[in-house]
Amino acid sequence: MISAPHAIKILLIDGNVYFAKRLSDALKREGFEVTTSTQAAYALTALEYDAPGAILCATNMREMGALEIARIIRADAKNSNLPVVALGDGSQRALMEAFQAGCDDYIDRSRQPGVIASHVKQIIVSKLEGFQPTQMLAQADTSLSGNLTHHDLTGVMQMLGHAHQTGALHINAGETDAVLFYEGGEISHAECGTLFGDEAVIFILKNCVNGNKGVYKFVYGTTSPQRTVLRSATDLMLDAMREVDESSRDMADKEAP
Repeated sequence: MISAPHAIKILLIDGNVYFAKRLSDALKREGFEVTTSTQAAYALTALEYDAPGAILCATNMREMGALEIARIIRADAKNSNLPVVALGDGSQRALMEAFQAGCDDYIDRSRQPGVIASHVKQIIVSKLEGFQPTQMLAQADTSLSGNLTHHDLTGVMQMLGHAHQTGALHINAGETDAVLFYEGGEISHAECGTLFGDEAVIFILKNCVNGNKGVYKFVYGTTSPQRTVLRSATDLMLDAMREVDESSRDMADKEAP
């Protein structure tokens, strides 16, 4: 349960009433107060008279979904810090689009409601108390580490960016042995074998996106004197996803009779 003076209110927006009911019950078990709606436009009017502590919204709404809601909220100075979590199909490209739109996180809606609710709790508590992954993982204060089988690399990278962290993210997955240096949430330097900078970041993402095996470790405070990464992490991730998609299509064309 969330330790707070009173329950945090979540506005859950989803067109599937049965799914919304199951997820709402799971969120309430985590200690949240939940209001549901099938109309995304309701979120904008609710902000004026009964603002929630967070918005959880589907991306596949007919008129306005999580991506549109996030862009509108981020443009409003009064509500720019309101957490917006997108619920979608779980694809890598959809995840990147959600973060690019300004969502605080993106969750695969095919997961069990209890798993989604637990993840939402972690997002909101870390937003309220500051980025504290060591509390979640019960590890030393000096590092954050995990298995890429359970934690998506792009999600870890986005989490570090949103939290404005400074340090070194070490990645070991198959033949990929790499390090990404962060300064205030921005990737400043990247190394992977003989590759450096933007090229190294794209190579790392392409090789880890479908691998699902490997480990990562983020060491707080470690910096690099070099600055080789010139583009934003989001742009590099989108480029990597585009190259992965093109490679998959080329392979499919070759295998077609």
